[in-house]
Amino acid sequence: MLKDFTTFLFKTNALALAIGVIIGAATSKVVTAVVDDLLMPPIALVMPPGDWRQAQIELSKATDADGKVTVNAIKYGHFIGAIVDFVIISFVVYAITNKLLPKEAPPSTKACDRCLETVPTGATKCKFCTSDLVA
Repeated sequence: MLKDFTTFLFKTNALALAIGVIIGAATSKVVTAVVDDLLMPPIALVMPPGDWRQAQIELSKATDADGKVTVNAIKYGHFIGAIVDFVIISFVVYAITNKLLPKEAPPSTKACDRCLETVPTGATKCKFCTSDLVA
């Protein structure tokens, strides 16, 4: 049974998925800290004063038997705040991953147009069919 479990972990990439989830959670904390502590203070200087995320259009108010007031409203401030957060967090994730991920190397080989054999990218003549290659 233990052998079957280890086979399951490695064949289905469940272990890699678990590691990815853990790293994703840690990355989420870093991105949140960057946005909240580094980016939002300067952005707050150009945003309107007050708690604009609480802005809403009240549609109706109702009072129940216990005296609680229920407000039916369109909370557009919360929606706009969520969009701003999404754009900022997406930009931070893009900036981090763009710097950390390796760049794709240009291909070192290409195919000959006539015989379809693989030749080095810098070659000007195919070594198989001796045709001239387009640069």
